[in-house]
Amino acid sequence: MSKSANSLVKLIVGAGQASPQPPVGPALGSKGVKAIDFCKDFNARTAHYLPGTPIPAIVTVKPDRTFTYKLKSPPTAWLLMQAAGVDKGAPDGKATVGTVSLKHIYEIAKIKKMDDNHKDRDLEGIAKCILGSAKSCGIEVKP
Repeated sequence: MSKSANSLVKLIVGAGQASPQPPVGPALGSKGVKAIDFCKDFNARTAHYLPGTPIPAIVTVKPDRTFTYKLKSPPTAWLLMQAAGVDKGAPDGKATVGTVSLKHIYEIAKIKKMDDNHKDRDLEGIAKCILGSAKSCGIEVKP
């Protein structure tokens, strides 16, 4: 690890389920961070989510081995599959595995708008991206 630059570690961990076991422990341990410190704080900050909801975290490790992290909203495909009530998307993207309504799309767009990288985009633009993700997953959108 370079002594002058921060390191980024990207993780996807189930809400309330962070533990120093793989993948969290080795990813942070290789940067010199005590994984248990991250796990306790992460689990406290994600306590309001349903347990097991995948939450992306971007951990910035500073040269002095201190860290900060940002949480993002759950992945779009996961939110769509939860709304459709399916476990997996279509393997080829062409078959239909479930359906959602436009209301579901806008609710997911509201969740995604809370992310830093989407805060300046309008809700309609985010919803159009989610429609594309739904099509890729094999989820049909009904009006």
